[in-house]
Amino acid sequence: MERARSRSSSPLVSRTTGIDEPAFAAAFDALPSPSTTWSAPDDALVLGGGAAATLTASGGDRFASIREAATELFEAGDVHAGTEAARPRVFGGFSFHEGACDGDPWEPFPEARFVLPRVQLTVADNGAWLTVNAVGADADVAAVEDRLAHEVDRFAALDSVETARGAGAPGSRPPRPGIRESHRTTSPEAWRESVAAAVDRIRDGDLQKVVLAQALETDLAADFSRAATLERLAEKYPDCHRYWFEPPAGDSAFFGATPERLVSLRGRTVETDALAGTTGRGETPAEDEWLAQELLDDEKNVHEHELVAETVRDQLEPFAASTSAGERRVRRLATVQHLHTPITAELDADRHVLDLVEALHPTPAVGGLPPDRALATIRETEPFDRGWYAAPVGWIDAAGNGAFAVAIRSAVASRRRATLFAGVGIVSDSDPDREWDEVQLKYRPILDELEDDAAGGSSDR
Repeated sequence: MERARSRSSSPLVSRTTGIDEPAFAAAFDALPSPSTTWSAPDDALVLGGGAAATLTASGGDRFASIREAATELFEAGDVHAGTEAARPRVFGGFSFHEGACDGDPWEPFPEARFVLPRVQLTVADNGAWLTVNAVGADADVAAVEDRLAHEVDRFAALDSVETARGAGAPGSRPPRPGIRESHRTTSPEAWRESVAAAVDRIRDGDLQKVVLAQALETDLAADFSRAATLERLAEKYPDCHRYWFEPPAGDSAFFGATPERLVSLRGRTVETDALAGTTGRGETPAEDEWLAQELLDDEKNVHEHELVAETVRDQLEPFAASTSAGERRVRRLATVQHLHTPITAELDADRHVLDLVEALHPTPAVGGLPPDRALATIRETEPFDRGWYAAPVGWIDAAGNGAFAVAIRSAVASRRRATLFAGVGIVSDSDPDREWDEVQLKYRPILDELEDDAAGGSSDR
């Protein structure tokens, strides 16, 4: 097992100043590689460029290793943040399981990797903020302040968000690349066999639930536009966690728009979700309501959802002084509807967010029950490596607070290639063909941003 390591070591120097908000695409393209983007409904938008420090780890102790490395990084920092949202944070993620990054397209991604951006733009409720971070030999206060002044001048020359809106930015974006060819790593026949085998194990009592996933490999007809894709996802999925993480080479990225929060921690207050049970969207408001009610009444989906909600509460119990769950309801997204139960807890002591991440991952919504047997089934069944798919992605700050999402509705993309991932929960009454159709629905958030507007040029081989 590899212990976490940092490309640089403390001390940390961080300086921030307020600026006029630049247009998203202009700012994204102006930042150096590797790029980082994070946005959530209750969080600021962060665009990061470069790496003042990089924390990596592998193996079964990767959560503890990253925690130790992040704690060391933030010790004795000289930080002038200007606003809380622009405070130094490391952004990144973990692999779904040990050894999950061995195959294509995951080779550039460590099993755990977090980056403190060298240059960071934060867009919060109280304005836009530009930050320069430096660590180790680069952590000279005068040099950091000079670099910040230089970056302020550079960003002042970019199009502002008002200019972009006035110019009708959405219509001037690069077109979607289109899909020249696609390939499913799991055939319909293999899928039916895998689901049938999982259902047999569940009925025999070996499993309660297992989440099986598929991968869709696509060759793109034109270059993949990074900023335009992220802008479209933000417009279509404003209530989702959106993320973009590049490995060191910067020639590919893992990105997505996930509706599933794994956990957020602020002080001793924990927020998380149970999100499981899926149906499509209706073509009319009346059909949409009918589908939502059918989902609420569907025995299979309610059973799957309750397994997740009960397990999340059980996983929090060792840390919590109190736990409460909201009412189960339907959460509507652009292409699907999910059963959703919000869960909150107050901790019995101060904790680091990674203590909770490790305890909760993988939730039954992306793994299964019992966890060890479900993971073994996933590794035996799926003909691809999950990598960071369905794993925790998010951020950590100096206080050990943080926010993590479950990296679903996601893909790895390079200039002319993208691999998409989607999965479904299998329980005792799962039907292979219905589960297949649900996987195709879950590809849509990313697939819609890759297909050209005519959506007629792609083929399945």
